Amino acid sequence: MSRSLRRGALAATALVISVASLSACAAGNNAQTLGIRPDNAGVSVDDVKILNVLVITQPEHGAEGPAVVSATVFNNGDKQQTLDSITLPGTSATVKLAPAKGSGPVVVPAGGYTLLGGAGNASATIENGHEAAKNGDAQPVVFKLSKTGEAKVNALVVPATSHFSKFGPSSVPTPPAGTTAPATPTGTASPTGEATHAAGH
Repeated sequence: MSRSLRRGALAATALVISVASLSACAAGNNAQTLGIRPDNAGVSVDDVKILNVLVITQPEHGAEGPAVVSATVFNNGDKQQTLDSITLPGTSATVKLAPAKGSGPVVVPAGGYTLLGGAGNASATIENGHEAAKNGDAQPVVFKLSKTGEAKVNALVVPATSHFSKFGPSSVPTPPAGTTAPATPTGTASPTGEATHAAGH
């Protein structure tokens, strides 16, 4: 073997060893791939897909007041559907639905989608949310649509802080006299409101 061929073979061997070492390091406990977070809960039934489902509670731990269900409901069918109800099995919670504007049912248009939670969007308010949902839990949520029927998913329960604040409850309890009121999250949903879901929707 010539001297130049030997040098090339040695260089190739060194490169393979270096790449193998780097791959072994990347596969360890601190690998960057371990930092990847999956999307929030979702479910598909027939033509309906419901993504980024969350139950969002009051921003202050232990505070009484409503919570909300936040989600994006897609309708891939050729006929519109209505979201008839949302229930939280295993709890006594009552979920009140309201469209983005006016009154009536929450409509999911054919070939389109409807956003739940956030200013300017439809809303799903859990009246006794502080009793029904505990932060950190995976809460079963059942969506009932007019044509598809029921779609069940386990939603993460989170407080209305950080990037969830824009989609959390619009009603925040008033603190007792002499205490400082917490800042009201901007862009929160009103009982009849609906907004663009920028946080993961």
